[in-house]
Amino acid sequence: MDRVAPPLQGGALPLPLVALALAAFAIGTTEFVIVGLLPSLAQDLQVSVPKAGLLVTGYALGVAFGAPPLAALAARMRPHRALVALMLVFIVGNLACALAPDYATLMMGRIVASLTHGAFFGVGSAVAAGLVPPGKRSAAIALMFSGLTLANVLGVPAGAWIGTHSGWRMTFWVVCALGLVALVGVWKLVPRQLHAELGGARGGWRILRRPRFLAALLLTATGFGGIFAALTYLAPLLHAAAGFTSGQVNATLVVFGVGLTLGNLLGGWLSDRWPARSMVGILLVLAGVEVALSLTASHPAAVVFTIFLWGVAAFATVPGLQARVLDEARESPALAATLNIGAFNLGNAAGAWLGGTALAMHVPLVQLPLLAAVLALVALCVLGWSTLNSRPVRSWRPP
Repeated sequence: MDRVAPPLQGGALPLPLVALALAAFAIGTTEFVIVGLLPSLAQDLQVSVPKAGLLVTGYALGVAFGAPPLAALAARMRPHRALVALMLVFIVGNLACALAPDYATLMMGRIVASLTHGAFFGVGSAVAAGLVPPGKRSAAIALMFSGLTLANVLGVPAGAWIGTHSGWRMTFWVVCALGLVALVGVWKLVPRQLHAELGGARGGWRILRRPRFLAALLLTATGFGGIFAALTYLAPLLHAAAGFTSGQVNATLVVFGVGLTLGNLLGGWLSDRWPARSMVGILLVLAGVEVALSLTASHPAAVVFTIFLWGVAAFATVPGLQARVLDEARESPALAATLNIGAFNLGNAAGAWLGGTALAMHVPLVQLPLLAAVLALVALCVLGWSTLNSRPVRSWRPP
């Protein structure tokens, strides 16, 4: 049996993490860029905009329900081969989107591409954590996820611009090219000697019997997913309360994306130093910022600054949430991390549903951030229960 490669030492940035971040950038871009392409795509394929919007829902459901079985299959392979195979599936899915002659084929391509999302971030999180010394684990995960946050800042606006000027199909061709570059990077840079035990090939599903692990998934769904109770309806909120134009809303979303990127790196640094205490602090700050967002929504300058802080606090949760599930399932880290990606997406969908339900009950748009703050406090209660009613968390190390 091959041995696990030792963690990379030294202060230099491990190149395998750069390859993982580039793949995350490509995956994040294809997930969110569809929003900016909906009008032209709907017109070209002769479907309604709401029906075109189901391409977003299809992707999210593919991540939530398709990723765990694919992760179980990937667990039977070496991490290097699993990551390469997942990137190949990603490229095939986006190639189908670029060539799609009709709506059904485009939906199929979106779902195929989405299957790689959770499994890649699951296996990639375990690999990233195994490439660095234990004290830098959360920072390594944060670096990989920085590709996802940068996709919101750079990839999505660029993809929408390309779609506007060269057609929506060209956007998917560019995503295919990004995927190919990422595939080469993963193939060349991720160590081949990492053993498949990082994937937890056997008996991994037993982690679902552990209350503490299930609590970690619930913490993810409420702590991050609750953000979408307000974020989903942020554009109409800014239009109605602050009087923003569409261009000003788009610029504000870029500011939010910058906050996400900074929060991701900050969260990784904090989680490595104070795993439990930092999560408590971040959730409290997140709830406070969401309350402030409700209060500043009608003040243009103040609301932009608040949304920046919201982005920082929102993604500061992510490295710690992902590291926490690794702590709770040390023998099956890739599967655990993949299930956590599913929890992120289910939480996102549930948060958006709660926000929509609140609006249907005539709750004002300006009060949706208060609902998000309540969910952050619910996550804090879940964290408290998990901390007080179980054994101390031991740091995950590669097997």
